[in-house]
Amino acid sequence: MSSIMDGERQFHIRTLPDEVGRYVILPGDPGRVSKIAQHLENAVQVANNREYNVYTGTLDGEKVTVCSTGIGGPSASIAVEELVKCGADTFIRIGTSGGMDLKVSGGDLVIASAAVRGEGTTAEYLPPDYPAVADFQVVDALRRSALELTTDEVGDRYHIGVVHSKDSFYGEVDPENSPMSEDICSRWNSYLKCGCLTSEMECAALFAVGIARKVRCGAVLTALWNVERSKAGLPDNITDDSSKAIKCAVEAIRLLIKEDNR
Repeated sequence: MSSIMDGERQFHIRTLPDEVGRYVILPGDPGRVSKIAQHLENAVQVANNREYNVYTGTLDGEKVTVCSTGIGGPSASIAVEELVKCGADTFIRIGTSGGMDLKVSGGDLVIASAAVRGEGTTAEYLPPDYPAVADFQVVDALRRSALELTTDEVGDRYHIGVVHSKDSFYGEVDPENSPMSEDICSRWNSYLKCGCLTSEMECAALFAVGIARKVRCGAVLTALWNVERSKAGLPDNITDDSSKAIKCAVEAIRLLIKEDNR
């Protein structure tokens, strides 16, 4: 029986297997892909469809791909599913987030060890009581990379821990105007008490697909600001610069390539 999925190229990201590397960097923003690709050698655009802008080049002799995912878990999961079908097995998300724990300031890097499943995509991949966790090798490579890139100053630190993944951006920044405000705020406060570091929209889905497809996934996030520090009247930075997170991911890929080739 024929299907719309029977085409030679992947249905959404529009790539062929020989156009994708084993290692993939996943920004959300399609406009950020070419900037990240500049860190690779001989990178070229291999596909561009919907929210999926795809470049492939090399890093230390290994083929590496950069593919945007758009916003949210559904589109991120599609990207990873189709990249896996093309042979990729190692993924690092580069993203932005809003700080939650008071120790996180704008400009800090957050390496996600796991993600709160506050969204809907992971229900299609994992049982309700199964955690969305990152791959240890990827987390460790990101940790070693971040250690070299950061200081112990406000706005230039790195943190490792649990992040919050959600479906509604405005549920975080303007919960009072939601009909579900009481429920949103109650859950948010619970996550704060548990030490959740920052809030974003894709990590849980990425980790869930990684677990289901048995591939390695991790994420490094830039904290743009910290809403809880603002509420508490504490000083905070506001940034939109993701260059440090990009360097962190690229250097982590280098470390993984080196280890994988031993």
